[in-house]
Amino acid sequence: WIEYSFSATVMVLLISSYSGITDITSIIGIAGANVGMILFGWIQERMNPPDRTSTTMMPFWFGTIVGLAPWIAVVTNIIGSETVPGFVYGIIVAQFIFFFSFGLNQWLQYRRIGRWADYAFGEKTYLVLSLGAKSVLAWQIYGGSLGN
Repeated sequence: WIEYSFSATVMVLLISSYSGITDITSIIGIAGANVGMILFGWIQERMNPPDRTSTTMMPFWFGTIVGLAPWIAVVTNIIGSETVPGFVYGIIVAQFIFFFSFGLNQWLQYRRIGRWADYAFGEKTYLVLSLGAKSVLAWQIYGGSLGN
């Protein structure tokens, strides 16, 4: 969870920067909200061990609300902007899908739906999503930067 709070926050700050968000107060707020979202995920895991008899989704929903804030800021900043490079829109769409796939994975895992009834399947899915999100972002930034 510590590594994820660092790496995912670096990713969302890169996305924010490419979307034109550069003032320090916004950067601090976006970083804080992203770390908060991840910490709610950690609380979700701690409150719902694999051998539990009941499940609470309260930390999940609080994390979802907190995790929306950076994305609302990014989308608000790019709407109607003439200075955001075209490739940034692709970054935002792809990473939005990846970021919220983490939430969907957690929801399926804690609801024990389908293959996610096996706790290990959900954990493996996190690994694949993490590698995919980071790789796609790196290639999008690299390719987009070369094109500009």
